[in-house]
Amino acid sequence: RAQFIASIVRYDAGQADSLRKRLCTAQGFELETLLAEPGGVDKRLGQSHASLLEKVEKQLVAVCEILMEGTDPEALPACIRSLLGDACLVPDALGGLVSVGRRILGIIERMEATDETGSLLSAFTGNYVLPGPSGIITRGREDILPTGRNFYALDPRRLPTRAAWRVGQNLARALIAKHLEEEGRYPENVAMFWMCNDMMWADGEGMGQLLYLLGVVPRWLGNGMVEGFDVIPLEELGRPRIDVTVRVSGLLRDSFPAAMHMLDAAVQAVAALDEPLESNFVRKHTQERLAAIEADDPDAWRSATFRIFSSEPGTYQAGVNLAVYASAWQTEADLADIFLHWNGYAYGKDAFGVKRPRALEASLSTVDVTYNKVVSDEHDLFNCCGYYGTHGGMTAAASHFRGGQVKTYYGDTREPEQVQVRDLTDEVRRVVRARLLNPKWIEGMKRHGYKGAGDISKRTGRVYGWEATTQAVDDWIFDDIAKTFVLDPETRAFFDENNPWALEEIARRLLEAEARHLWKADPDVLAELREAYMDIEGTLEDRTEAFGGEFQGGSIDIVTSDDVAEWKRALEVVRGNNQ
Repeated sequence: RAQFIASIVRYDAGQADSLRKRLCTAQGFELETLLAEPGGVDKRLGQSHASLLEKVEKQLVAVCEILMEGTDPEALPACIRSLLGDACLVPDALGGLVSVGRRILGIIERMEATDETGSLLSAFTGNYVLPGPSGIITRGREDILPTGRNFYALDPRRLPTRAAWRVGQNLARALIAKHLEEEGRYPENVAMFWMCNDMMWADGEGMGQLLYLLGVVPRWLGNGMVEGFDVIPLEELGRPRIDVTVRVSGLLRDSFPAAMHMLDAAVQAVAALDEPLESNFVRKHTQERLAAIEADDPDAWRSATFRIFSSEPGTYQAGVNLAVYASAWQTEADLADIFLHWNGYAYGKDAFGVKRPRALEASLSTVDVTYNKVVSDEHDLFNCCGYYGTHGGMTAAASHFRGGQVKTYYGDTREPEQVQVRDLTDEVRRVVRARLLNPKWIEGMKRHGYKGAGDISKRTGRVYGWEATTQAVDDWIFDDIAKTFVLDPETRAFFDENNPWALEEIARRLLEAEARHLWKADPDVLAELREAYMDIEGTLEDRTEAFGGEFQGGSIDIVTSDDVAEWKRALEVVRGNNQ
């Protein structure tokens, strides 16, 4: 419980009562420096910034434990002085800790007021249930407590907030700087997977990033409502206007139409500016598309300025994940074709799901970077197949239509004051180490038996999906997945007892990855994996026969070009099925 409370109060986005910042200041170092330079060394203490951060995280939990024991907030400075030792403290640096302590006590009180079961039963009997806000609690949202209330989301007219706009600006600057450093030029077109969680969890950080890439700024009223946007002059912007290609999630499409309309209006406004093409990539690409459209087409301008796309109205899939799971693909061109077929529906002002696959293809053909972001450690890119199906599928399609590999970046706003933009490969490595192959996480999954085994299997399937669409997964990751889940006797026994079908899926996906040359396996690991897969098949067959059934499984020990016709037949089924 103390760790949970600490995860709430550790979040820093400029709050005056930030316990992390106060603990750092009290010990003579600044949180901002530790976050910005984790590899640096504090000369006074002779410790790395990363180790000091880890130390502060433990202190956070200790302080929460002290308050959970009933300590009066007024006594908190003395308690911390005892905890840290006077020698470590900066004189008079513990001021303000009393207010932090009161904040933590408020969290504890609201946790104790939670009555989810009572609220549910009350609702079943037709009684009134008190309302309350929703969101991600580990982004400093203790107002969500107590849970068990009739939760609501937010006012879409207030997005992006001013704070989210500043985060979005920093994300855009970091993305542009990274591309400039790697390629020596500005990206002309950034393709973003714009998800509903950006609005629900992060107050529109991604929306702010998209607007700033275009070179426009939201216009807020005094009450925080957004009434439109203003174009930032080029001399003030100090760089070219970057074009965008946006694949909105089905939930964002249906929940925030006004946000889409505002972004669409910004694209059209920027495309119409009388500016040099080398300083306005939106106008440049719009003019190129207009030149390719029939001169007498009355919808030419509208077609040339479509930048927001999604699946057909009423559907919520990117298509690519279905093809990958069905093994119904062979080449990147297949994945690109599927992505175009499923996602070629344009959205914007006076356009809701207009079928424009050629407009999407034209937009993807100029993409330099595909992009998504993480906002909380509670969720990551392996949480859902839609992440690789959409972002990964968009990357495969952009690479195919562009005629060469595009950059694939991942933003990180877990620390809003120290945002980062990294390669997708690095984000995959980070999440694999922090969760999928983390012994603590694995033990947590084991406690859930059948369901836990199934969740492990789903996550490994998504690792395969990211490699199939982006080639962003290192070979060592597949090696370690095989060794950790299939070849480890203790974990193997867990799967055998709780969910052997999940283990079969893991082993089969690994073998498919190797057969498709997505994984250059360690020879010893591969040999053991093949042998283990035969044992798993035998176990499942024995279990099926024990129940009087007939085993219907099959091995895919090797996938060759002889399977192409089979894949293509399955591919046609996927293409024709939008359900």
